[in-house]
This record gives sequence, C-alpha cells and structure tokens, in this order.
Amino acid sequence: MKTDSGVQVSVLGLGAMGSALAGALVGAGHETTVWNRSPGKADDLVAQGARAAATAGDAVRSGRLVVVCLLDHGSVHEVLDPLAGELAGRTLVNVTTTTPDQSREMAAWAARAGVEYLDGGIMAVPQMIGRPGASILYSGSAEAFERYEPLLGVWGTGTYLGEDAGLASLYDLALLAGMYVMFAGFLHGAAMVAPTGATAGEFAAMAAPWLSSMTGAFEEFAAVVDGGDYTVEGQQSLVFSDLGDILAASSGQGISTEVVDMVQRLIRRQIDAGHGEEGFARIIESIRQPG
Repeated sequence: MKTDSGVQVSVLGLGAMGSALAGALVGAGHETTVWNRSPGKADDLVAQGARAAATAGDAVRSGRLVVVCLLDHGSVHEVLDPLAGELAGRTLVNVTTTTPDQSREMAAWAARAGVEYLDGGIMAVPQMIGRPGASILYSGSAEAFERYEPLLGVWGTGTYLGEDAGLASLYDLALLAGMYVMFAGFLHGAAMVAPTGATAGEFAAMAAPWLSSMTGAFEEFAAVVDGGDYTVEGQQSLVFSDLGDILAASSGQGISTEVVDMVQRLIRRQIDAGHGEEGFARIIESIRQPG
C-alpha cells in the first residue's frame, strides 16, 4: 500500500513489532529513520531503505512524526524525557503497551512539552502488520489521527476511539482479556483429553470450529447486558450453566481445575444471590462487583 511519502517518520524501538511497523513504512515509500538502544537491530531495515540514527535524539530530529514502540511505560519515559525539548512541535504516536492511566499520564507529559500525542493499541502480531486483518486502536489527538490516518493505515485498519488518551489502551487490554481467557479454556480442554492419548493438535481441530461458532453468542449476550434484563426468554439459565460436571471430569483426569473454577465462582455468586433462573450473561454482575 503506497501513501503520500512526504511525511518523515522516525521509529524508536526495533523489537519484533517496532521492526514490523518500520518495515511497513519503508515499504510504503516513507522516509523512515529508525533507532534502537542495542546495535544491529536496524541492519535489515537499512538494507530496505531506512536510515539508522546513532541516538534517539538524532531519530527524533529526523521526523515530524515520531513513533515509539518500546518495552514498557518506564522505558518510554527513560528514552523521551531527555528529549522533551526536541519533541516540541512534533507528533508522537506511542504504541507501547501501557495501562490506560499510563497512557493518560503520557498524554499529559506530551501536552506540557508541546507535543501532539496519539496513543495506539495494536491488535495484531508483528507478522500481520501491513496485511489484511491487522487493526490498531487510537486515542488522543483527533487532529493527529485525521492528519496521519493514511500513513497509519499502512499498518492496518485504524479506529479512532476519542480524545481520552487512555481509551486505546483500555480497549486493547479488554480485547486481550477475552483472548487470553479463551486461550486458557482451550488449553484446559486439551489437558482434559490428553490422558486418553489425544494430541493437542487433534483437539485443536475440533475446538477451532466450535469456538468460532460460539462467538456468535457475543451479540446476544451484549443485547441482554445492554438491555439490563437477564430474565429474557431463550437464555440458558445460570442453574443449567453450573460447571460442576466439567470440574468433576477435570479432577477425574487428574488436572488442575483453576481455569473452570474461576467461571464457576462467577456463576455460583449469582445463583447464591437468588438469580439462578436468569441468563448466563448475568455473571457480568459478578465481574462488575467483585466478591
């Protein structure tokens, strides 16, 4: 995907994701300067047409748009704090994984330094960058997102969530929460059948289509939650959803029940509160109000 190559971009941080982001920019024809704390990481990008900066300051001075993809919130401050003056008047896109509060703190830091700030949450693995299916969530400066949207689109579909800089991080981590719990459920199932001689690969072949079809229930659950009525007909009741049999079978296979225990606790809390005949979606109330 080719975009207006007039934008000079600097990418700080060349781990797997930072390198993928920089590579996509170079491939789209953008004048791209790259920097990494440890040497050697830029060699492949330089061979593709990027310019390697000797220092983070040199990289910042080389681009009107500065992209930061570092280890964590602390490392962002470690690299950028000494460069606040150099960053003034530039646009900073921070795609480092942070908490919502850390993103808001970074936005406040940028505002004090006279830096336009956009926070990003990458919903992709490095191999997906620049390919169909990659998406990135953004929050912070609406003007920055609008101005650089074509360039940001080189990486994947961009979605702007609002001026609150913490929103991209919040949605990023919320989506990852759903992913990790689903992954844990799959691995629990694979562990259940393993004593029978079944391989994880064989179980995956059965689990993938099943779990994919079940994601269709998200919209149904969402409609119930948004409507606030867990007694709507057609829902599977909490009593019926009790996971006692899964727990017994898991114990019988000699495996940990921690993954399923977590869900069972959410269910039982609502049943014990007298909501057993209401729908499964009601466990969101257990999550909203920790016991």
